[in-house]
Amino acid sequence: MNRQALFSEIKRKKSFLCVGLDTDLHKIPTHLLKEKDPVFAFNKQIIEATEAYTVAYKPNIAFYEAMGPKGWESLQKTLEFIPKHCFTIADAKRGDIGNTSGLYARTFFDPQAAGLDFDSVTVAPYMGLDSVSPFLNYEGKWVVLLALTSNPSAANFQLLETPNGKVYEEVLKLSREWGSVDQMMYVVGATKAEALQEIRKLIPDHFLLVPGVGAQGGSLEDVARYGMNAQCGLLVNSARGIIYASKGEDFAEKAGEEARKLQIAMETLLDLHLE
Repeated sequence: MNRQALFSEIKRKKSFLCVGLDTDLHKIPTHLLKEKDPVFAFNKQIIEATEAYTVAYKPNIAFYEAMGPKGWESLQKTLEFIPKHCFTIADAKRGDIGNTSGLYARTFFDPQAAGLDFDSVTVAPYMGLDSVSPFLNYEGKWVVLLALTSNPSAANFQLLETPNGKVYEEVLKLSREWGSVDQMMYVVGATKAEALQEIRKLIPDHFLLVPGVGAQGGSLEDVARYGMNAQCGLLVNSARGIIYASKGEDFAEKAGEEARKLQIAMETLLDLHLE
């Protein structure tokens, strides 16, 4: 899925919502625990309830890896169930070099390897281009590079001043040369919405994956005001606020309702900023 195809899907659904599948076996409704694969049973119903309102799904790989082989099987079945017109993000935050980075890329992009075929994967830039280039070798796949994250201790490194600007700004300036706007996205936390104005000066055309709206206190309106470009350029992630909207047997229905609320708000913002 290239940038134009993703924008077309955003226009079709009038949404730039990404649903985070941070599925915790200890948090899903207890009635699902009798299922052979409770995690997939949960994800399947969440996807069915939210698919009309979202353009992307983002499984957080840690939740699946922590369950061992069963978790990997749940992840594979989940990915296969996600409709093909939805963008998929492996939130793995990989960041190694050389052959190791190449194997991580193969894991998430080569279905003949680990059985996975994601559209994109999150990557940490701390070790530089060597960490990123193996992922860019896969045609039609994306790197989602961590730039300015929403966690409080992001300031430990990302906001440090260099002679040429803050560290995260240096990451943006260097990495924008590594791949095209059809290969590179960036993670920018919603709690850093004011920084989006300066970020857009550095990367005006790239898509941004924006976590932190809702439970973490980020403002959807501010993200759109400062971060939206002519092709929207945003995927706003919501996980807990949607998938754990209810702990009862109505969990999927409530998840759909929460996704619909965000879609309605996003439709208004698209109409406002893309006129």
